[in-house]
Amino acid sequence: MSTEFAYCSASELIALYRAKRVSPVQVTRACLARIEALNPRLNAYCLVDAAGALRAAQESEARWSIGSPKGSLDGVPVSIKDLVLTSGWPTLRGSRTVDASQPWIDDAPATARLREHGAIILGKTATPEFGWKAVTDGPLTGITRNPWNPSKTPGGSSGGAAAAIAAGMGALALGTDGGGSIRIPAGFTGIFGLKPSFGRVPAWPLSQFGTVSHLGPMTRTVEDAALMLNVISEPDARDWFALPYVKRDYRDGLNDGVAGLRMAFTFAIADAKVDAEVAEIVRRAVAVFRELGAEVEETGPDFGDVHRIFRTHWWSGATRVVRSIPPAGRELMDQDLLRIAGKGEAIELCDYLSAVESRGALGTARKRFHARYPVLLTPTLPVPAFDAGRLAPPEYGDVGGDWTAWAPFSYPFNLTQQPAASVPCGFTRDGLPVGLQIVGPMHDDALVLRVARAFERARPWQSDYARLVAPPA
Repeated sequence: MSTEFAYCSASELIALYRAKRVSPVQVTRACLARIEALNPRLNAYCLVDAAGALRAAQESEARWSIGSPKGSLDGVPVSIKDLVLTSGWPTLRGSRTVDASQPWIDDAPATARLREHGAIILGKTATPEFGWKAVTDGPLTGITRNPWNPSKTPGGSSGGAAAAIAAGMGALALGTDGGGSIRIPAGFTGIFGLKPSFGRVPAWPLSQFGTVSHLGPMTRTVEDAALMLNVISEPDARDWFALPYVKRDYRDGLNDGVAGLRMAFTFAIADAKVDAEVAEIVRRAVAVFRELGAEVEETGPDFGDVHRIFRTHWWSGATRVVRSIPPAGRELMDQDLLRIAGKGEAIELCDYLSAVESRGALGTARKRFHARYPVLLTPTLPVPAFDAGRLAPPEYGDVGGDWTAWAPFSYPFNLTQQPAASVPCGFTRDGLPVGLQIVGPMHDDALVLRVARAFERARPWQSDYARLVAPPA
């Protein structure tokens, strides 16, 4: 198994290509060798196109040989979550109900931008059925596992993407986040994940779960996330909700630090019950920002009944998903998804509109809060990664399909559509990663990246991946 390039960042690879010290073909072969060795155990990829990736790498190698790269990511290996359209490959969305034989002729906007910039798309990463839950297992692809301990879940729904990045099976991954689906697996697998402001990354077609769903980068470094955001945030007319495009380089100002920046820190969201060991690790991480000159106050905004608001949106989305499937196909589906879709059926129109109104009030309140505290810090998750194949940690019992019970820190910011990121901030005594969440005001993705980079510089985590050169059997 080749590990020579497994943990090179995208930025490092571009520098190596420019200096002609390595070729995209070498790097792609190394990534494919690692996938061949590790994917049977981790189940991160649900589709790998080795021949197509090598053809693309050869084309990239030819461009670099004459000093004419196609774009910002020419020759960088990347994966696409299997909720996102990729021309020529089926997008099965983790479901046995999707017909793989239909024509697959469209790239989603982010996929198209990655191709235009020369990225080498290795394949597609596993997702639970239609991305409905915060762990990654399902009737189509089975159980995806955590590289730090394969008996544990990597979280979800971008769990395949996170496992691939953590295990060195590619430099970049495209994920989606409808209630924490980038940040939750980033927290559980010790990588960096950014949920940008809603509309920052054009999306088409829109998620069946609606305007809570974002696309974003999953990487091993903050700089790589900024570089990837430069690419995938480029405009696409198919997204009616997309923000007006402003050409910028998100790496500019990345190292400006946090001195004098006001930050709030809280454990108190949606009745969160934070594991004592996680709480201690997160408190030590928050102290880093004080050392860096930030003004950090332990306080938090009032989120009210945010669980009810999100649940109404999410369950309604689940109902839309299931209604799109012919009745005969529903017996093939994840039974817990059917359970919450049934709960969504019981939501009346007035209740849904009330939740929409409450969501607006929540967003207004967060804007006012961030006028006082530009940054909010929380744990990414209240617990470490738990056993793979479960919907919830055992201490939460039967949650009836409601995975939000154990993930209270992520989904509120899907409702408010703010940028939020998870950075690795330590390990439990059992060697499982813990994440710190950084939340910024709507549209200020650059601030979230700058704060994350300040933490990364003070407490670099990249050396930790050395333990994952060969994940435990």
